[in-house]
Amino acid sequence: MISIEQPFRSIADVQAAINDGKTTVKAVVEHYLKAIDELNPKLNAITVTNKKALDEAQRLDELDPAKRGPLHGVPIVVKDQIETVDMATAFGSEACKDYMPERDATLVRKLKEAGAIIIGKSTMPDWAASWFSTSSLSGTTKNPYDVSRDPGGSSSGSGAAVAAGMAVAAIGGDTGGSIRLPSSFCGLVGIRVTPGRISRDGMSALVITQDTPGPMTTSVEDAAKILDAIVGFDAEDKYTSVNVLAPPVLTKTPFYDATLQRSLKGKRLGVLKDVFGTHKGIRNVLETALEELQKAGAELIDVEIPDLDHYLTFTSVYATRSKSDINAFLASRKALSHLRVEDLQRDGVYHKSLDLIDVLAKGPKDFTQDPHFARRLAEQSSFQRVVASIFAEHQLDAMVYPTCQLLAPKTQDLLDMRWTCLNYPTNTVISSQLLFPAISVPIGKTKDVDEDSNGPELPVGLEILGLPLGEERMLSIGAGVEAIQRG
Repeated sequence: MISIEQPFRSIADVQAAINDGKTTVKAVVEHYLKAIDELNPKLNAITVTNKKALDEAQRLDELDPAKRGPLHGVPIVVKDQIETVDMATAFGSEACKDYMPERDATLVRKLKEAGAIIIGKSTMPDWAASWFSTSSLSGTTKNPYDVSRDPGGSSSGSGAAVAAGMAVAAIGGDTGGSIRLPSSFCGLVGIRVTPGRISRDGMSALVITQDTPGPMTTSVEDAAKILDAIVGFDAEDKYTSVNVLAPPVLTKTPFYDATLQRSLKGKRLGVLKDVFGTHKGIRNVLETALEELQKAGAELIDVEIPDLDHYLTFTSVYATRSKSDINAFLASRKALSHLRVEDLQRDGVYHKSLDLIDVLAKGPKDFTQDPHFARRLAEQSSFQRVVASIFAEHQLDAMVYPTCQLLAPKTQDLLDMRWTCLNYPTNTVISSQLLFPAISVPIGKTKDVDEDSNGPELPVGLEILGLPLGEERMLSIGAGVEAIQRG
């Protein structure tokens, strides 16, 4: 495991040390910038650091304590998919390496207003179009648990940076699993919210109906604290109007408050065994975790999603609309408006292992002209009704299953294209194509006996699937699972 000594284990640790006068925001930021200097050459997780970070830290140190925000002094790295006015934003693409946005993305602005310091941008594959880290801009990122392996994608650097101790927390982006998969591979908590709960203003698109940013942290509590700062309506992203449909907010910290209700007694969890896979190590970890959940009072109900493979095939819209969604984003930026994803693919300006780029570059110029578009919408609606009906029939609080059916893959296997976007068995696509929220929580480690029995133990994540706008219940269950794991 490649990591640096951790003086702080959580947001609470950072803020307690600052509030007690044991350290300053500037000293905290200096520590994490030093960690990046030491570890990034080994892991390749950060594309650029914030040259103004220490000045921002000094300003926070001079702030009246009464005016401190809820994330005061917390160093965060942000996926390079999300625009930052003071750091280059390249979307994982060599073609955009010199692009400097004119303003911060809405969620970056909200993080800063809450007192967080964005200390760097994290690596990602071109246009977030992969489960892995392969990028024309940054090459490959290494997994801190085993540097011969990938940290997962597309929020690759975000996962590796937090796991190694280069930041307290990170922001990733999730279309088909790009927060939860690297969180699982790197032993972190990663949350995909209901699309629209967090503004995508200033975030490059892949499938705009599925895209959502979100936190990647070392605990459910920290993820909830970040959600409290960034969830909400934003006039720059009309999808965020979905927030008016959410349950009434009774406190300023509804997501954090949910993590305090961590008892699993009486919680009804649907166990989706059909997607457990065949990896013996993962199955052993899962069986142990499920036994512990039962001992804690959870009621486990075996469930099946009829025709799941059919739905996952016919609700996938990457080939239908990713090309037009990416190009629309590029056209909206004057400095990038000359670029088209199909031209970048034609000219070879993308990492050659990104098979999904080849697929989406052949997509229609206008997704509504795809003859299969209407069917895919109808299949998605049917998929949602089928799964919601299972929740209703069994009175479920959530469904659970492994975040992925395999452990973090070897980087060489990705470069040799043994594993690609089109054949990798990640379960994260279930919630993404349902447009439901989900959280991945670490539940243990195991050796990859199928690949490297002499290698180190690697993290396993449990995905908890919730209902739309049901993030609080999902967080409560996640906190309960986490509490069992921590003893």
